[in-house]
Amino acid sequence: MRKRIAIIGSGFSGISAAAYTAKSGNEVHVFEKHSQPGGRARQIETDEGYVFDMGPSWYWMPDVIQDFFVDFGYKTSDFFELVSLNPQFEMIFSDEKLCVPENFEELKITFEKIEKGAGLQLEKFMKSAKFKYEVGMKDFVHKPCINWVEFISPKIAKNALRLDLLSNFREYVARYFKSEKLRTLMEFPVIFLGASPKNIPALYSLMNYGGYVLGTYYPKGGFYQLVLAMKKVAEEQGAIFHFNCNVEKINVKDKKVSSLVINGEIHEFDEVIASSDYHHTETLLNEEYRNYTSEYWEKKTFAPSSLIFYLGFNQIIPNLKHHTLFFENELDQHIDCIYEEKKWPEKPLFYVCCPSKTDNSVAPEGKENLFLLMPIAIGIKDNEFVRQKYLMEMLARIEKHTGITDLQSKIDFKKSYCVRDFTSDYNAYGGNAYGLANTLNQTAVLKPKMRNKKLKNLFYTGQLTVPGPGVPPSIISGKIVGNEINKIKN
Repeated sequence: MRKRIAIIGSGFSGISAAAYTAKSGNEVHVFEKHSQPGGRARQIETDEGYVFDMGPSWYWMPDVIQDFFVDFGYKTSDFFELVSLNPQFEMIFSDEKLCVPENFEELKITFEKIEKGAGLQLEKFMKSAKFKYEVGMKDFVHKPCINWVEFISPKIAKNALRLDLLSNFREYVARYFKSEKLRTLMEFPVIFLGASPKNIPALYSLMNYGGYVLGTYYPKGGFYQLVLAMKKVAEEQGAIFHFNCNVEKINVKDKKVSSLVINGEIHEFDEVIASSDYHHTETLLNEEYRNYTSEYWEKKTFAPSSLIFYLGFNQIIPNLKHHTLFFENELDQHIDCIYEEKKWPEKPLFYVCCPSKTDNSVAPEGKENLFLLMPIAIGIKDNEFVRQKYLMEMLARIEKHTGITDLQSKIDFKKSYCVRDFTSDYNAYGGNAYGLANTLNQTAVLKPKMRNKKLKNLFYTGQLTVPGPGVPPSIISGKIVGNEINKIKN
């Protein structure tokens, strides 16, 4: 039966859900509070001629993203050009810098130079990581995680030990490498899964394979090209997008969602998918219809928030790669500030993306586009003084690395983004930037449920539910919830 479906939010999971539910012949309407699609992956175009991706900038797991388009008879190349970055990124330590080359054989040589025998160890690590990637990204993450029965299969049972679900990532990496620098290089990707490496299951070594082996890419025109491409696919299936539309209330009748209040008007629907912040979505319901209490959310481990700067410079900045990680300080000190002490870091690590090194369309000729990101704890006090303080520190470290002086005087455009912006723009719990952490006790069935337990036609998708944070998981999340709705006969 053709259903009238509302999707709240047009982030990656919302657009994905729209495409899959519309493909099945449903009438699908996507409501977005902002003036453009993408959620955290929106884009800023400035009067000065700069184009900034507001959120995601690491194009990893290209095969998973490709799978979305294949499901609708397309390839990513039908919409945008992907550039393989070489080096994939550069990591700056206090005493040297380390480039991660595009070619895996060259990466093995790099490891061997730092630690004798590490090249062979990297090969062994990635062989195991490839297995986890193929099982994890093909089997594990496509399950709705309603209960553990879904994971009872001969294949999973046979390979359970090889997936290293009960080992923590830090100890796992230490089995392979002694060098602190190599350990840091291997641990850094899981920081954005939302917890310290010592609290993340070793299963997520699959991320190392999905990045370092499969490669790091950049879509010409910016990451926003992926948003536009997915939106076009969804629209071709029949999905209709509505912008500047804020969902203010979810109305219930006879234990079902009956309608949504959008910009003060009531609209009726048969099914509702919330791609918006899970906690916020539940506040739109009367308390008796919520899946979880406020106490439940307070006990959860969230991925970090971020201090972000979008900067345009009136000259070219030499010696910067497309992606650069400034890790001159200790990883654990910064991580403890995020997850244990929940305070601003005293010796921060940060990341710089300079897409104008690859793409001349994102900055005027002879100028540079920089995106600075520093992971921070959720819920901490955020003001302009603090933002400026950390900007000055980050600029000083960029100056030291590049040899440029007085970068502040060369800023042509500046915009900052932090905890209170994530809260106001996305209703993000605690101002989180990435969703719910993928810790062992917040994995699979232990994540917030995709389906409302009390209202049979309300579903949730995105980074606070299955399978977790990140662009590829969010796309998969939309597919899972779309398939669940498509199974419903009435």
